[in-house]
Amino acid sequence: MTDPADLELAHRLADQADAIARRYFSTGTIESRIKSDGSPVTDADREIEIVLRSLIRQKYPDDAFIGEEFGAHGHGRRRWIIDAIDGTASFLAGEPEWSTLIAVEEDGRITLGMASAPALGRRWWARPDSGSWTGPCPSNSAAPAYRLALTEGGSAQNAAIGIWPPPPRLNHQERVVAARLARGVSQVRPLLDWTAADPTVSAPRKPSAGSSTCHGALLVATGQLDAFLLLGAGPWDIAPLIPIVQEAGGTFSDLTGQYRTDTGAALFARPGLHQQLLDIAVTAN
Repeated sequence: MTDPADLELAHRLADQADAIARRYFSTGTIESRIKSDGSPVTDADREIEIVLRSLIRQKYPDDAFIGEEFGAHGHGRRRWIIDAIDGTASFLAGEPEWSTLIAVEEDGRITLGMASAPALGRRWWARPDSGSWTGPCPSNSAAPAYRLALTEGGSAQNAAIGIWPPPPRLNHQERVVAARLARGVSQVRPLLDWTAADPTVSAPRKPSAGSSTCHGALLVATGQLDAFLLLGAGPWDIAPLIPIVQEAGGTFSDLTGQYRTDTGAALFARPGLHQQLLDIAVTAN
């Protein structure tokens, strides 16, 4: 189990990230550029990642680090995984559904996950065998934290799921998987033709828009969706959410059913639904 000091440091890192992000967010005019993968990046993304990497190095100089903006640094059995601002498009649009994502990986398993969303005033975190929690941010708030707990799911045919990103940002095989899953369940958020890849279609709002959360996996952990499929993702988009969903009672795997964060695909689900959804997404005609 993760050292409690890791959780303390993660809260400190989130507090620092929150302060930096708020400084940029409050200006209302944030400059950005488009990266090679088509996603936006801002100075806030880069500053947060640099500051957090420095703080981690001071506390744990032997730990490795990987972030979305500057890649991997160091080698070792322990690795910190950081997404400085997950939901940069929402950040740029002045919408509150963005966050900093923080994870610790030890010997290939995620042993700490945290998502901090300062514009929502909420934070979510979990460690194995310690429960999944949500509370206010910053971490010195006197308000109490609450434990998340999921109930058993039923039939996949009656499930409500989220899928992201939209079809123009997916490759052909990813669109096939998304379309299969969308056809096999009762409700899909957003409601789209998942076979279409027309880049001129207006971009839909992501599943967490207006939900008081900032990531589709958090919709599962908080019981607002039965499942969430994330495609074309990096480990920083996936790893921090794994313990949050699992410690709430949910499940996680890639599309082969394996515990991996490096395949670009993640399925988070309410208990009892995971294998049903995998069967639909991967083997349905």
